[in-house]
Amino acid sequence: MAEREYMTVAEARDALGVSRRKIAELIEQSVLPSRENPLDKRSKLVSRADVAHLKAQSVSPKKDVV
Repeated sequence: MAEREYMTVAEARDALGVSRRKIAELIEQSVLPSRENPLDKRSKLVSRADVAHLKAQSVSPKKDVV
């Protein structure tokens, strides 16, 4: 089975080890481009290649303090 080209924002957040706030900032600032999920208009998808590239640049992981 071939690996999917896109992943959900939640999967990207886990892969990068960042908080919900940080992944939202990355998408809003176009650091991590996203596209609408054709199966669920409420969610977004990000490219696995973009996530891998960003991870290679080592985004500073920050978790929200609750």
